[in-house]
Amino acid sequence: MIDYPRYDRDGWRRWVPSWKLVSGLCIGFFGTMVAAAGIAYAMVSVPVVDDSATAQNNVYYWADGSQMVATGGERNRQSVDLSQIPKEMRNAIISQENKTFYSDSGIDPKGIARAVFNMAKGGDTQGGSTITQQYVKNAMLNDQSQTISRKVKEIFVSIKVGAEEPKDDILEGYLNSAYYGRGAYGIQAASRAYFNVDAVDLNAGQCAFLSAVLKGATYYDPAGSTSIDPTGATPKANQDRARNQMQDTLNKMVEYGHLSQAERAKFTDLPKWQNPESNAQLGGQIGYLVRLAKSSVIKNDVVSEQQLEKGGYSIYTTFDKKKVDELEKAVQKVYKKNIDPKKRPEKDTHVQFGGASVNPETGAIEAIYGGEDATKHFTNNADVTGAQVGSTFKPYVLAAAMKWGVRDPDGAETQPQDERTVVSPKSLYSGKNNLKIKNYDGSIWQNEKGEQWRQENDGKDSVGEAPDYKIDLREAMRESVNSAFVQLGMDVGLDKVKEAAVDAGLLEDSLAGAGYPSFSIGVSDPSAIRMAGSYATFADSGKQRAPFSVTKVSNKDGTLFSHKVETKQAFTAKVADNVTDVLKTVVEDGTGTNAQLQGREVAGKTGTTDGNKSAWFVGYTPQLSTAISMFRYPDDETIKNRSFLEMYGTGGEEKIHGASFPSVIWQDYMEDAMKGEKAEKFPKPEPIGEVINDTPSPTPTPSPSKTEEETTPSPTPSPSKTETSPSPTPTESCRPFDFNCDDGNNGGNDNGGTDSGGTGNSPSPSTSPSGTGEEDDSGGGFIRGPNG
Repeated sequence: MIDYPRYDRDGWRRWVPSWKLVSGLCIGFFGTMVAAAGIAYAMVSVPVVDDSATAQNNVYYWADGSQMVATGGERNRQSVDLSQIPKEMRNAIISQENKTFYSDSGIDPKGIARAVFNMAKGGDTQGGSTITQQYVKNAMLNDQSQTISRKVKEIFVSIKVGAEEPKDDILEGYLNSAYYGRGAYGIQAASRAYFNVDAVDLNAGQCAFLSAVLKGATYYDPAGSTSIDPTGATPKANQDRARNQMQDTLNKMVEYGHLSQAERAKFTDLPKWQNPESNAQLGGQIGYLVRLAKSSVIKNDVVSEQQLEKGGYSIYTTFDKKKVDELEKAVQKVYKKNIDPKKRPEKDTHVQFGGASVNPETGAIEAIYGGEDATKHFTNNADVTGAQVGSTFKPYVLAAAMKWGVRDPDGAETQPQDERTVVSPKSLYSGKNNLKIKNYDGSIWQNEKGEQWRQENDGKDSVGEAPDYKIDLREAMRESVNSAFVQLGMDVGLDKVKEAAVDAGLLEDSLAGAGYPSFSIGVSDPSAIRMAGSYATFADSGKQRAPFSVTKVSNKDGTLFSHKVETKQAFTAKVADNVTDVLKTVVEDGTGTNAQLQGREVAGKTGTTDGNKSAWFVGYTPQLSTAISMFRYPDDETIKNRSFLEMYGTGGEEKIHGASFPSVIWQDYMEDAMKGEKAEKFPKPEPIGEVINDTPSPTPTPSPSKTEEETTPSPTPSPSKTETSPSPTPTESCRPFDFNCDDGNNGGNDNGGTDSGGTGNSPSPSTSPSGTGEEDDSGGGFIRGPNG
């Protein structure tokens, strides 16, 4: 019998550790962890806020490296005893942020788990924190990094503070160290910054409001922070957020027994607050420059607003001191000579100017004009103001027509490029006043109510020779003829016009009314900085670079940020250079002759909006692009429903055009700003596109005056001027201005015609700095269509 080897069924057990070994390892591991935690706990110390809150300045530098100003790091804080902090303030914070404050250990395990989860995903390490944790974070001023090691340290310090420090001391320390915005650290500084009262005198509503601001002043300060977030942090948006948060806090105070319902009922709206006060060092243009650079640093996530307020940073800007001074002088010269609020209080009050210069080669913002004084006029007029740009928008329509071309009238609404026809500047369009606007396929445009659109020209003047009033696009741009560009925009497609504007450098959220014919003549409200930046794209043969104001940020640890210029080819050189060539004629022999510079080539465009509520001149040389705006808008934020005011009669002028004060300022400034620079020429453009609608009139008739420009349609139609639709079938002959007859010639003659189309209608009126809609009173207009 064969003796096979016996299989050892128990041999695997030799490789499995015994329960004694496993238990020992676990006890050892946890023991090590406890020991490590104990050592860490013993090593950390309770921070003293005042000892670690050493204030430092931020130093801002001009483009040439010289110091502009040292400011922004002053610590506006005055500590007060808990007895000087109203119980309503203490209860507001506890109710909203940490209702278990007086019973918890100082940390929030769920919040810590959330922070760990965020770190594991590579996201923000911040989690929901207790008041104790927030106090510790505020006290650890020398380390605000969002790292795992700092978070772990914060947890241990929080546990130790929670165990060793009285809760009232923690609450006092937190309220005295928290950042409330406006450079205010602590409840006393915040009380003064927002209400100009001492902390002890705050009422329950004010306390609930300040607890809301602690969520982040950028989005809860009712004055707004448009320099950081132009659309999300408007005064109106911030006020709505602060109001909702304040009401929620008051409700929780009632729910947790900290406030009676009767007392709570007294506070249904935001408390009356004061505008931010500015440092005296930030007077004139300096405050606008610093604010612009500061917002750039924050938006680029270099450092947070709170970190920046703590100081210690060197911020190197793109601002050219000479150009900034020259721009301010040019504005002041026009204002002092022409604007007299005492002499013409109804016409010359609230007159404001804005301006910006951008280097086409880099995108660097070299100069801005933000207003008369940053300590008196808070809004930066070089940034978002809500002022519509009018016909300075027309170059984007021309660029779209040269890049994409007009659509085949027999094709689908959406067409690829190979089905379109790229246009030449010699293409012909109607310069007729009160022109009935058509879709690309020749059908009459109608809105959802069946209303048609008639486009007015400035002064109700037709340009060109009757009966068809055809003029080429160069003349249409030179004389700023609305009807021609509104129809061209419809033929190209307003989606492509919008795309061209964004490609050039405008922000999409500044563009309004892209579904209506008036879009092509500037119902949108981009900033002066963006207008200058987008025209710089044409100046550099289609190369687009985002405007920027900061080149470098550093601190004691070295360089934190260096700007890298990124270039996109927004348009081909052929398209951009042809746009420039057309815009040159505006300055040489059109509405922009006031902007001519001796011995230099200049391209530019005037713009005037409907109701004469804003006027612009945007122009450029090969080396510098500059935008100048003018408008009337009250500074007083206590005025309800503020809106832009008409400028008829302002400065003693019958009407303000881009060809008047804005172009005069532009020319005066640019003459000095370009001194010492070589006089360069624009590239000679290659021929582009095909001539469409090429059945010319006899000899075109120029407009009566080069200063008579365009008007942009208004947002609200006048019911009294809404009429029945014309007959859908044209007739051989119609009486002048017979709107029940359609021979294609209604509404215009060489003498200007009549305003038969009614007031204009733009669906998305531009917003004012406070978010209030603007309403205009003339321009293009609706008439009822067959379904109206």
